[in-house]
Amino acid sequence: MVRSAAARRAILSACACSTLLVLPCDASLAAHGRQALATAPTAPFDVLRYDARVEPDIAAGTVTGTVSIQFTSRTTELGEIALDRGGLTIDAVRADGGTQRFAASEGHVAIALSRPAHEGETRTIEIDYHGAPRRGIRFFPERDQVYTVFSTSQWLVCVDAPDDKAALSLTLVLPARLAGVASGRLVSQRALPNGRTASEWRQEKPVSTYTFGFAAGPFHEVTERHGPVQLRSLATQFSDRELRRIFRDTGDMFDFYETRAGVRYPGPVYTQVLAAGGVEQEMSGFTALRDSYGGEVLANERAVWLGAHELAHQWWGNMVTCRAWTHFWLNEGVADFMTAAWLEHRFGREEYLRRIEAHRASYEKVRAAGHDRSLVFPDWLHPTADDRALVYDKGAWVLHLLREELGERAFWTGLRDYTREYWGKSVTTADFQAAMEHASGRSLTAFFAQWVEVTP
Repeated sequence: MVRSAAARRAILSACACSTLLVLPCDASLAAHGRQALATAPTAPFDVLRYDARVEPDIAAGTVTGTVSIQFTSRTTELGEIALDRGGLTIDAVRADGGTQRFAASEGHVAIALSRPAHEGETRTIEIDYHGAPRRGIRFFPERDQVYTVFSTSQWLVCVDAPDDKAALSLTLVLPARLAGVASGRLVSQRALPNGRTASEWRQEKPVSTYTFGFAAGPFHEVTERHGPVQLRSLATQFSDRELRRIFRDTGDMFDFYETRAGVRYPGPVYTQVLAAGGVEQEMSGFTALRDSYGGEVLANERAVWLGAHELAHQWWGNMVTCRAWTHFWLNEGVADFMTAAWLEHRFGREEYLRRIEAHRASYEKVRAAGHDRSLVFPDWLHPTADDRALVYDKGAWVLHLLREELGERAFWTGLRDYTREYWGKSVTTADFQAAMEHASGRSLTAFFAQWVEVTP
């Protein structure tokens, strides 16, 4: 995900606001506070899939959409569900052939079901909405570009929590002059009146909603195959030859991550988009990167850490996902460490140590200021810049220390077993610790107590 300090501040502070709201049948929306939600037990319903039609207006900076949400009740009498809506306005809710009552509050919408859903029963609701999001989606009218960033509920009504994984069908309506990419694979494309095109993308393997997304602009495209995967590169400011140079290491990154993970990349296509602004965002099946990254790599072939980091998330983050933002280091710390590991593979041990030293120095600066904290955060409501440095930099540094502690064979076996066991699932730090203990045949209680669970 985003790595720069300014972008982390904007995006990760938003993470804390994207919690699932769960209400009992007879409760009003106003009666429940955010603190109660943060510690709520398993939600009484599970979303299975989203079928959405989304139309962004780049010039106006607005979005309109309709989403059909299929969910299963986990309780005997589910009378109401609540979803995240960011700053979107809800226009109508339908189910069972009729309109449904709903109540909107800050960032959420509570929907009263016309009849209670019984345990195991699958139901569907349909929501019309519109809005002019101030975050979550970025418009660049001067470049004719639009793309999504964290968080999804700013452009799609959903359950915006890391452990909520669902399938997605996204129909993206855009001017025909624009090329695009979205989560999943392109399954159809048809012309519409007024020079528009509707492109349907499907993500059949359930993933976290924060990895849903799309990007569009007057991009030209370069493609090549790497084994069973089609690699796509999209840009406006680089030639085909330059794009091939910028992303020439992508196939090698694939091979390295697949070997270390013990799991193949989960889709048929991977797309990298060089776009306007300072974007650095992984999404399911693609990554949006800032234009300047391309220039940096053309000037220095070793300046590829950002592309390596975002690709690592296709394994650690997108498919093996932290169960709650309090365990966010399992997404970002692992991705940063795996970036350093790939740099070692590609350029040698010295490059790895240089990268690890940068992580250590960042962490030590936070520690010296007296701001060290457990990597398992007691809360993630208002993360500071130092908190974010811990998640990324301390996380990567601690994994390096664990590698040194266990040795190559045990460490990489543990990481592979952990990735394979929790592929497509949500995890906590305890899950990771258990996998590393099993691989090494030793207790890591003292190590995790010193470096992970409490501040040294």
